[in-house]
Parts: sequence; structure tokens; C-alpha cells
Amino acid sequence: MNGIRISIDELMTKSGVGFGTSGARGLVTHMTDRICYIYTVAFLQYLEEISGIGTGERVAIGGDLRDSTLRIVKAVIKAIRDKGYNPRYCGRIPSPALAYYGLMERIPSVMITGSHIPDDRNGIKFMKKDGEILKRDEAAMKRQIIELRDELFNDSGMLENETDLPDECHEAIERYIGRYRDFFPNDCLNGKRIGVYQHSAVGREIMVLIMREMGAEVTPLEPSDVFIPVDTEAIRREDIESAKLWSAQWKFDAIITTDGDSDRPLISDENGVWIRGDIAGILCARFLNANTVVTPISCNTAVEKCGCFERVYRTKIGSPYVIEGMQRTGKDGAQWIVGYEANGGFLTMSDIEWEGRVLKALPTRDAMIVHIALLLLSIHENKSLSQLVADLPDRYTCSDRLKQFPTEKSRAKLTELYSKDRPDDVEFIESVFGGDFGTVKSVDVTDGLRIIFDTEEVMHLRPSGNAPEFRCYTEADNETRAREMVDICLGIMNTWR
Repeated sequence: MNGIRISIDELMTKSGVGFGTSGARGLVTHMTDRICYIYTVAFLQYLEEISGIGTGERVAIGGDLRDSTLRIVKAVIKAIRDKGYNPRYCGRIPSPALAYYGLMERIPSVMITGSHIPDDRNGIKFMKKDGEILKRDEAAMKRQIIELRDELFNDSGMLENETDLPDECHEAIERYIGRYRDFFPNDCLNGKRIGVYQHSAVGREIMVLIMREMGAEVTPLEPSDVFIPVDTEAIRREDIESAKLWSAQWKFDAIITTDGDSDRPLISDENGVWIRGDIAGILCARFLNANTVVTPISCNTAVEKCGCFERVYRTKIGSPYVIEGMQRTGKDGAQWIVGYEANGGFLTMSDIEWEGRVLKALPTRDAMIVHIALLLLSIHENKSLSQLVADLPDRYTCSDRLKQFPTEKSRAKLTELYSKDRPDDVEFIESVFGGDFGTVKSVDVTDGLRIIFDTEEVMHLRPSGNAPEFRCYTEADNETRAREMVDICLGIMNTWR
């Protein structure tokens, strides 16, 4: 038996599979069984260090609908078994459903998903007993040294022997559905006509089921056997056009959907216009009567300007930073704490009470809570979704990205534009963007480069944390201008490739 020692830090550098915004991500061709096995062993080894996880303890596993997911699930299950733990396979399941099950059972969980990124990539999202791993956990995992029996794998890094799946456990799905069934009144969505854009979202049947149980008239739309990378921050033009056509044809009050692992929501108004995630987050937080909101620096400033919340805290982009921010606000004495991201993913740090019922906290991205909350807010205020959006301050955000733009090149271009070593030097920024946007008022380098112009227009540039993409976020006082700013910015950046 040949044993080798492997440094996770070195392996991440060499393999091309490293930590992104949420877990390990990489090309499917790089995510061999060997790599996925080793990363899972590193996660379990880290848990042994910090929490005394015991032999035979359960570890929950789930996955999305990508073609590569089941193979990776089997590699992860093999690692769990070889470490002496009990894999609990929960099937093809939304990330928040698996996370909720792990939190309620106080067991670790591993979700195989590439979220919204294309099918040629995938990922592994790790959750501790008390929630998803944060940046300090990622750093500790990278320091792990793994002892490996390399004869487990062939020369291509695939398992020599087929791994059997355990019997599928349905309890996680049942608990997730019950989370909403037990909190919201029966038939609370009576009279609402809802389209569910199913595509390849892993939660596509759950969305239909929950909406129907709440009394809505539901029409499933376009399920797909081919994976479709729906990105709730950079919505595909075909999805923009389809939503308007469906709305006109079916007279929907709303269309709902999610990304691939169903933790990022997307909801349209009655006209088939998709509501941006950072606007949906404000409305969801309002419905839940939150008094403290934690959100990334890239999100719409209407959250401050609307005056609905006692405290608003800004963080770097990514759910780990939002979670850390929610934890800090809790220590500072804040109550009724929620968070959301520009992608719409909504997190609750506090239990939510409503009409004598309690919705247990779920401090990871969730989609269903946004869909339900916005529809109920519409009913309670007797307004359409477009009217709810129109009631907010006139600040409009937009975002898009350049694909196949290496992270290293993105960072180099941002440093060329502006560096903390020369904080008073904005001349180069103005030489590049001034003709289109005017004089620079201030810059913020909390995460990437956020530029505020004298006009109060905002342009935020950063590399994606999950894929080789360059992202641009803008904010202006009308939607057309916010879109125009994105197009101008990405056009300029594209010439630097």
C-alpha cells in the first residue's frame, strides 16, 4: 500500500480547483475524483480539529442537476466512508435545504454544485454543524496535510472501483418544505397566478409544490434536461425576453425561478420584468420586519435611503462576508438581523416571528423566502410588485460580466486604475472613464474598486470569486443609465484583454 502526503494549499495551486466566493470551484476536467476526495478529507480533518467530530457521525450530502455532479457525489461519499463517518445522501436538493437539514440535525454537510456558472464547471460547498465555512475556515483547510492511499485512483485521477450510493434520505427535502408550510398560513397566496421558470434548477419541483400548497395558481415553464447557467445578477437576454412573453400570455402576477442550486432567487413583476436581487432583498427584509440589514457594498443604496431599517452594515461581496457581518452585528447588540446579496440570496441570522409562528434562522443563501415574502407584501399592501418597487427611492443598479477574463488580469487592471499606495491619485481613473462619467468624487477598495462620481453615479469593478470573469456593477438614478454605464465600462475593459 503506497501512502503519500499532500498539502491542500499546494494542491489548490496546482490543480486549478481553489476556493471561490462559496466553496471550492473549478473546471469539471480538473475536479477529478482524487481532487474531490482529498478536499473532502481535508474538510473532515479540519472538523476533527475544531469540533471533535466522532467516528460514525452522520455527514449529509446533496447535489444539483449538472451532469458531473453524481460522479463527484460518489467521490465525496467514498472519502466520508474512508474517514469512518456515515454518509447521509439527500439526493438532488437545493443548497439551502441541505444546509437547513445540517443546521437542524447539528451535522456537517457537503453540497456538490457549481451554482450559476456554466456546466463545464462544478464545485463543492462545505457546511459545518453551525453553518457554512467562512474565510478563516477556508484558510485552516488550506493548511491541512493529507495522508492518501493513492492506489485508490487510476492514472486519470478517477476512482478505481465504483462507489455505491446510500439509500436516499428524503428528510432534508421534507424539512425544507415544512419550514414554509409551518410558518406561512394555508392558502395565503390564494388568487395569485404564478409562473415557475423551471429550467435546470434543482428546486424546480419544490417551487411548484410550495406555491400550490399556499393556494397560488401555478404554471410550470420550460423544464430542461440540459443544464442552463441562470445567473440572477447577469440575466440572460433570452430570459428577459421570455419573461415578458410569458407574462403577456398567462397574465401572471409574478414569475419565479432560481439559479442552478436554488439558493439565489429571481422574481419578476406582473409585466415580466425581473426585479434585481438587491431590490428584492429590501422588500423581503421589510416584510419580515427586520431592523438590521447586512449587505455587500455592491448593493443598491436604496436600502439606506428608504429609511425602513435601524441599521445597515456593508461588507465585502460573498455570503461568507455577509455571515461574518451578521455575526458581528449580533455581538454588537443588534436584533432581527437579516442579510442579502446582489444576487438575491437572502440570509436570516435571527428567528423570525409572525402571527404566532416562528421561522428558524437560516444563515445561508435562500431563495424561497424571497419569492413568498414579496408576494405576501404585495397582498398585504394591495399593490402590484411593480408598484412596490416604484415606492422605493429612485436608485437603479445593473450588473454584467466579461466571461473568460482571467482573475489575475482583472486584478492587474484594477491596480493599474487605482492603488491604495496612491490614495489621492484618481487622474488615471478620470482619464479612462471621465469622458463618460465625469469627475471622481471618491473611491472605495473594500472589495475591488468602487468609484463614486460627482453625479452620485456609481461604478464598481471586481473579479468574480467563482469563475474567470470580470464583473461590473453600476448605480444611477434611472434604469437606462445604469445599463448604459455597464455597457460602456465593459466595452472599455474588453479592449484591455
